[in-house]
Amino acid sequence: MRVLLLYPLFPKSFWSFDKALELVGRKVSLPPLGMITVAAILPQTWEFRLIDRNVRFETEADWAWADLVIVSGMIVQKSDLLHLIGEAKRRGKRVAVGGPYVTSVPEAAIAAGVDFLILDEGEITLPLFVEALLRGETSGIFRANGEKPDVTTTPIPRYDLLDLNAYSDMSVQFSRGCPFQCEFCDIIVLYGRKPRTKNPAQLLAELQRLYDLGWRRPVFMVDDNFIGNKRNVKLLLRELGPWMAEHGYPFRLSTEASVDLAQDRELLELMIAANFSAVFLGIETPDTDSLALTQKFQNTRNSLMEAVQTINQAGLRVMAGFIIGFDGEKPGAGRRIIDFVEATAIPQAMCSMLQALPNTALWHRLQKEGRLLEGDGEANIHQATLTNFIPTRPIEEIAQEYVNCFWELYEPHRYLGRVYRHFRPMKRKSRKKAFKIPEWANIRAMLLIFWRQGISRNTRFQFWRQFFSMLWHNPSLVEPYLVNCAHLEHFLEYRQIVRDQIESQLTIKAPKREAAILIGSSQ
Repeated sequence: MRVLLLYPLFPKSFWSFDKALELVGRKVSLPPLGMITVAAILPQTWEFRLIDRNVRFETEADWAWADLVIVSGMIVQKSDLLHLIGEAKRRGKRVAVGGPYVTSVPEAAIAAGVDFLILDEGEITLPLFVEALLRGETSGIFRANGEKPDVTTTPIPRYDLLDLNAYSDMSVQFSRGCPFQCEFCDIIVLYGRKPRTKNPAQLLAELQRLYDLGWRRPVFMVDDNFIGNKRNVKLLLRELGPWMAEHGYPFRLSTEASVDLAQDRELLELMIAANFSAVFLGIETPDTDSLALTQKFQNTRNSLMEAVQTINQAGLRVMAGFIIGFDGEKPGAGRRIIDFVEATAIPQAMCSMLQALPNTALWHRLQKEGRLLEGDGEANIHQATLTNFIPTRPIEEIAQEYVNCFWELYEPHRYLGRVYRHFRPMKRKSRKKAFKIPEWANIRAMLLIFWRQGISRNTRFQFWRQFFSMLWHNPSLVEPYLVNCAHLEHFLEYRQIVRDQIESQLTIKAPKREAAILIGSSQ
């Protein structure tokens, strides 16, 4: 069996970092970990060819080569995913689709003509699919029926299928699931509230595979809440730290975690010892009432500001997510987010308007209340979209606050100021690493940043003052400091995209929303 694995396009987003990646000659931030895991689970007697369409497009020779086409993606990739199903069927190819999007919303893929739907987690449903093929079946839908797989049996992903030079970071996964019950989150719908983890030896084997393939750039632990099972994650970190030391700290690690990380000093120290350098926190909003309403109670138990400062001072760069548009939200939410981000000096604060994702508790509640907007029920996790439901505040007010918030946060002086204030006091243990000659792409990127931010723009005085201060007071962190300065190149473009697309949608969709509100009130 010759299998063509196709990964759909992503639209420009907060995390695409297009302009920053151009500086270092990379195409994409992260690879399709799900696709290379699928390739590892399927029979290894099969032949695989992976095309990440964010890196390059497939050719007619690729289509002709394939006996079977497999496509997978997230909601934000919906448009290209459905396009690929159509292209496969037009060429007479059998096509199978899986992943989080079709697991939540399979109807559009069925309408597009897909032959096989491989839903839920592949460790359970992919073997069912293979058995059906062996029986000669030409279509089918495979579900886990509520069963969750034991991820300690998951094989090492097929990293060898990737064009490693195309990516700035690599992906590994330790756990699935999250113990919390945030109303808007679909992770607990897809993977459950009981975090399941691999064993330490498994993850070390995956890192060893990357090491053997020559990977030496950052690695992102894609767990939606890395510390969901604190006992198991500490067992991992106690083995990961020595492995990193023995291998000369080949990877700089980052991940996502809940804010209660700040209350566990041992866990923080273990992460630092294992060479973690950054963590993404889902803060959502500094408004306690909104956090309680959306059942994100873990963010209400301690000071969010103190939590960010504790994690940052321990040596981890903090990234954070914020949401505008919660029910009962008071005017000025955007300004309160700006004030919080400035006070904590979080460089990268992802902000978006609330979306009701399919089958979440929020989605079911709004559906029951008749507030989901027709045609927008599938939602999106894109930062340049309006809410897909009727909010409790006027959408125009929410959208204006959101656009202003995004625009101000990534004003060049503000952003560079936060990067400096975040890294300047940060403490990090020095690591003994073998000397490595810098790549020309990195030298070129640094020179371009010096030119753009230090000479050609009006940030020049601020840039050099902060750069030399970092060089003098905290030289061990100058490299990640400059990397974060480089991200400004992406945000300068993306904040304009956000403004233009939100204002365009307000103009186009306002009449439809007004009609929906009138219909809802009449009922």
